[in-house]
Amino acid sequence: MDLFEYQARDLFESHRIPVLAGAVATNPEEAELIAAKIGGKVVVKAQVKIGGRGKAGGVKLAENASDAKEKAKAILGMDIKGHIVKKVMIAQAAPIDSEYYLAILLDRANRNFLVMASVAGGMEIEEVAHKTPEKLARVGIDPNTGIDKSQAIEIIKAGQFPTDVVDQVAEVLIKLWEAFIKEDATLMEINPLVKSLDGKIIALDGKVTLDDNSSFRHPDHESLIDHGSTNPLEALAKEKDLNYVKLDGQVGIIGNGAGLVMSTLDVVAYAGEKYGVKPANFLDIGGGASAEVMADGLSIILRDEDVRSVFVNVFGGITSCDAVANGIVQALKILGNQATKPIVVRLDGNNVDLGRKILNEANHPLIEQLDTMDGAAAKAAQLAAK
Repeated sequence: MDLFEYQARDLFESHRIPVLAGAVATNPEEAELIAAKIGGKVVVKAQVKIGGRGKAGGVKLAENASDAKEKAKAILGMDIKGHIVKKVMIAQAAPIDSEYYLAILLDRANRNFLVMASVAGGMEIEEVAHKTPEKLARVGIDPNTGIDKSQAIEIIKAGQFPTDVVDQVAEVLIKLWEAFIKEDATLMEINPLVKSLDGKIIALDGKVTLDDNSSFRHPDHESLIDHGSTNPLEALAKEKDLNYVKLDGQVGIIGNGAGLVMSTLDVVAYAGEKYGVKPANFLDIGGGASAEVMADGLSIILRDEDVRSVFVNVFGGITSCDAVANGIVQALKILGNQATKPIVVRLDGNNVDLGRKILNEANHPLIEQLDTMDGAAAKAAQLAAK
């Protein structure tokens, strides 16, 4: 789950990472009240989960509260790379002396965590890595040992930070690490981390990604979800404990196992090139293909107005193909008139012959069976094109 900037700011503050005063507003009047409370100059910042806000005009300096109201009015409703601005953050303005970069992220390739620190803040870190790689320190962190003060200082020095800020930035890094671990994050980035004219180190802008798989440990993270932008089908699938992601195609896909579903997306995308159709979703029903689970999966896919056909691709393992077939038959009975789109089924694996027999005997008008994944994908694409 990616957080908005204002949520990252609040999270940083809760972990004693130095930030400036700030709050979020949903209308110009709220922006004016917040700015008046902060006092002096403020920055009005569009809250969207995409980069390039400044270049798009989504970040503006306001001289006072009334100016903040006008700036918020101009930014709210703005379209930034397809993201409509519904909230703005009103943040205290700070006289900046220098800008730095600091981040911790999950390094899946090396199975550890990675700290990146650079004296070149305020820029895209990819640009820093490409143009001035000597200014970017990349240090792997052992999850079992973490970051202590001496290691934090070594990392900051490797990032070529000025001597007079090394201790302060090292303290921020330690606090960022503590927040990263406690919140089960996969990314915590401060860009820029600034030195103000009075010598203080402040996290001026933050980007945070939290691991959804840890949500059972963090009931408080529920309040951070942006329900307004959540796809309703994805929200419904989450309620049913189904792994579903909405895509922009026309062939609905159900499979058991993430690897199989990913392969199914590939073959449907390839087969669909001929007919001008694409996969409509990712839906993994996991190991249990009971009637209820299958009904829930089919119901969610069939609610998608873009879907024109459905491809059920199941490899029987612990859950055998006959159980899957019975699940499909019972699911269609449960759905009744809600099921109106052709369903292509490919079964393989444990008890495949019995599974195919069950579907043949059911003789449901919407179901068509094929033996191979490629053949079934081509058929589903063809039916969607019709």
